[in-house]
Amino acid sequence: MKPMFATPALSASAIATSLLLPLPASAQAMPNSLTMSCAQARALVAREGAVVIRTGPDLFDRYVTNPSYCQSQRSRPAWIPTRDDPQCLVGQECRERRIRWR
Repeated sequence: MKPMFATPALSASAIATSLLLPLPASAQAMPNSLTMSCAQARALVAREGAVVIRTGPDLFDRYVTNPSYCQSQRSRPAWIPTRDDPQCLVGQECRERRIRWR
């Protein structure tokens, strides 16, 4: 008597192929501003539009090219340390809007 549900055997090539698939974007290394020149960091933000950049051992933030990436937040100029400039203007950063009470 044959079993109703047979499990297909995986070939060694199918297993090897699945191991070679690219990792999701979240597994990629975060760019580090301290290893880039100011021009490289500025170009990265301009090319990506919005990118998270590491600026120290446990410090990182999201930098954008224009306020349209900030949705309900406001934007302000963003200076970060780079390999050749301690205050490199890379673009803008999004921040919560302040509520002013009267």
